[in-house]
Amino acid sequence: MKSSSLRYLTKEGFRTVLVNRLMSVASVTVLMSCLTIIGVAALIFFNINAVLDSVETQNIVMVYVADDAAQADVQMLGTRLSTMENISGCEFVPKEEGFQAILANLGDDAQVMQDMDSSFLPDAYRVTVDDLSQFKTTVANIRSLEHIESVRENSDLANRLTKIRDAVTYACVGMIVLLFVVAVFIIANTVRITMFSRKLEISIMKAVGATNNFIRWPFVIEGIVLGFISAIVAEGVLYLLYLLAGVSFSSVFVIFNSTIVPFSDYALWLFLAFACIGVFTGMFGSVISMGKYLKEQGSVVSVEE
Repeated sequence: MKSSSLRYLTKEGFRTVLVNRLMSVASVTVLMSCLTIIGVAALIFFNINAVLDSVETQNIVMVYVADDAAQADVQMLGTRLSTMENISGCEFVPKEEGFQAILANLGDDAQVMQDMDSSFLPDAYRVTVDDLSQFKTTVANIRSLEHIESVRENSDLANRLTKIRDAVTYACVGMIVLLFVVAVFIIANTVRITMFSRKLEISIMKAVGATNNFIRWPFVIEGIVLGFISAIVAEGVLYLLYLLAGVSFSSVFVIFNSTIVPFSDYALWLFLAFACIGVFTGMFGSVISMGKYLKEQGSVVSVEE
């Protein structure tokens, strides 16, 4: 196709969007709704992940050192714990600090321990596990080390957090895929309706020898333009909804010692995703509709035409 023809057909695609205002607005509205819901699902996923990350950092493994361990052995144990796989943090907790923590937790009842000291407590290491899906394996590796009296851990909480993360991931991915298919269907039907309204024009173009690609190109441009406009509108709508949600649910995040994820952290990536989805669905939907229409009219001569 010549460059002059390509420029002309591209202008025709933009003109078609303006001429068919009602259908264009309907397409943008519905596609924008799909993209917004996709964005909502993505932001819910990001925020739940942030909350789970915060909770995971509180799922500490306490490693208590054996009473007969020498100072060198205690230091060596700390070094081994720090260098183990799947360990993101290792903090030494001397028995004196542990005793003060017990007194603080007792509050007004701490007086029952006023005649006691920290000698009955062991030194300990506060270990933070990185990937909870490998929690049991990591704890087993910790137990295999020498000079350990006992290990306190909560594998049930780790398993529940892992299951919650997996469930949220599958649900969000499934929703995004479903809405992507819906978006393609919407664009395809919009372009198809537009083609039926221009049935006479297309027939005349075929009668004078226009190729399938010549006829198809303006509709492809129309689909791409509608998809890109939908992406811009969806980004704005999603931003406003997120601001409202942040005001309403900020107190919930405080309970989990977390904060709502800033929209600016993902704004660019969301817009790029919206633009790619919008442009792709617009182009793909147009190609599908145009191919079906031309086949129904018996006018597809060859794939290369």
